[in-house]
This record gives sequence, C-alpha cells and structure tokens, in this order.
Amino acid sequence: MMNILVTGATGFVGSAVIQRFSEQGHVYAAVRKPSDMFSEGVEQVIVGNLAADTDYTDAVKLMDIVVHAAARVHVMDDHAADPLAEFRKVNVDGTLNLARQAADAGVKRFVFISSIKVNGETTTGKPPFSPDDTYQTADPYGLSKLEAEQGLFRLSQETGMEVVVIRPPLIYGPDVKANFRKLIETVDKGVPLPLGAVHNQRSLVALDNLVDFIALCATHPKAANETFLISDGEDVSTTELLQKIGKALDKPARLIPIPVGLMRFIAKLLGKADVAERLFGSLQVDSSKARELLGWKPVVNMDEQLAKTVKAYRHEKTV
Repeated sequence: MMNILVTGATGFVGSAVIQRFSEQGHVYAAVRKPSDMFSEGVEQVIVGNLAADTDYTDAVKLMDIVVHAAARVHVMDDHAADPLAEFRKVNVDGTLNLARQAADAGVKRFVFISSIKVNGETTTGKPPFSPDDTYQTADPYGLSKLEAEQGLFRLSQETGMEVVVIRPPLIYGPDVKANFRKLIETVDKGVPLPLGAVHNQRSLVALDNLVDFIALCATHPKAANETFLISDGEDVSTTELLQKIGKALDKPARLIPIPVGLMRFIAKLLGKADVAERLFGSLQVDSSKARELLGWKPVVNMDEQLAKTVKAYRHEKTV
C-alpha cells in the first residue's frame, strides 16, 4: 500500500485529492494546524508554513509519493511591495525545500500542481497552449511557478526522484470560491450582465477531472518527469459558460449582447484591461498529451460538474 503525502490539504484542490487517495492508499495530510475536516483514516502531519527553512523530516519519512498542492496563490490586487519576492519565498524556495527533503527521504515521485499561467495569460489569436511552449509569463505568480518547475526537474536529475508537473487552467467544482463563485451568485440573483455576445474560447478543468488525473500521474510509469496541461476538452465562451451555469441553476442567465470592442474600450479607460482579457479573451490548452501518453479521459463533463457545483452552493446557503 502506498504512503501518500498531500500538501495544501485543506484547500480546494488538496482536500479533494485527500478524499480520492483515502480510498486507495494510506494518505497523510500536511497541515499548518490540526483540522476536523478530514475523514477517518486520514493522518495529519503538522508542518507549519511552506517556507525555505521548514523541517519536513517527520512528514516525508516513509512516503512513496508527495502531491504538492500548497502555494501562495495568485491574487487580483496584490499589495505586497515586491510581489515576485513574496511568491518566490513560498512557491520556489518553500517548494524546493520540501522536494529536497522528500528526495533525501527516498520519496519516489513528486507531483507538482503548477498553473497555466506559466504558459501565459491569453491565446487570443494564437494556437492553444502546449507543454512545450516558449514561456510568455510576466505574472509574478506564473513566474514563481515556472522557476519551481525548473528547480524540481534539476533536482530530479541530481537525485533520481521522479517529478510530474501539472498545469491546470481555471478549476471549478463543489465549494469553488473567488470569481467562479461570484459568477454563480450573480446568475442566481438574476443580475443582468453585458456578456451576451462574447465569442472567445476558454479551457476549464472540472475538479473531479483534475483529481482523477493527479491520481493517475501519481503512479503511471509514463508520467515520470513529464509536464502536462489538462482540461475538460470542451472549451466554452464566457457567454456559453454563463448559460451553462444558468441551466445548472434552473434559471436563465440574463445576458445583454453588448459589443465586446466597446466593453474592452471602457475597461481600458477604467484601468481594468486585465479583467477584460479574462472575460473576453481566449485561453485554450492542448491536453492531448495527457490523453495520448497516459490514456486519460475525463470522468465528468462540464454540465455534470456544474450541476454538482450548484448543488453544493445551494447546500452551503441553507446551513
């Protein structure tokens, strides 16, 4: 039976990974402080913050696999004096410190949850992103993830510990927060949105699909020392996504067809060009490598995952 350590275990992705692995192996949750969110059979290991000087000796001993989902995450309005330096402390220095100790302890494989921001911010007018692209990221978060990836592969060459890198785009599923949760709330309230004529294409990945792929990458021989981009394989426009959310809520999304060019112009005047790009621009990923090399297939489609997401959202509103 495998011993699996999951970092970021109380987070959106990490907690779902914990649940999946608890069904097939001996799973340990690396946490900063004890939590009551885990089911029976999940052992908690107190590790403190993800940092360059954290001691992971007790956490990584006897482990076969580490799934590293902990990170300083991307934030819209970062008020740090030097955002890149802050991201590097956690996402680069903290990650490589954990990985070195894992390798020293004999961990066989280190699965790193990176980000599509490593590739860049948009594919508008370009082919979908692929794992072998020349990196275009200027985002501090994306750059920190890229530097962590590069450091991990160097460490793999030095130590023999296998590394797998997974770069997901926007992840959605039950208990999703941030902007995706706001979209659900807005459609649920019947608020009119000027997004009825957006013809972009964006790749997303359902939480169930991502977790299934992480589980596959943890053990598949051909995943060793590879980088994967992953998605549901059914890209949608912003308009289509809102319509699908409305369908899941069983109420129509109230979308007004305002010309995208006009909205981009207004957003630029307001200093919100980055927000406009996320709403109106395209971001597509080519996940064919996951399918062809590992034989992976999505376990859920977008409508099914949105239905589960809305069910969880409604349950949360009643408790």
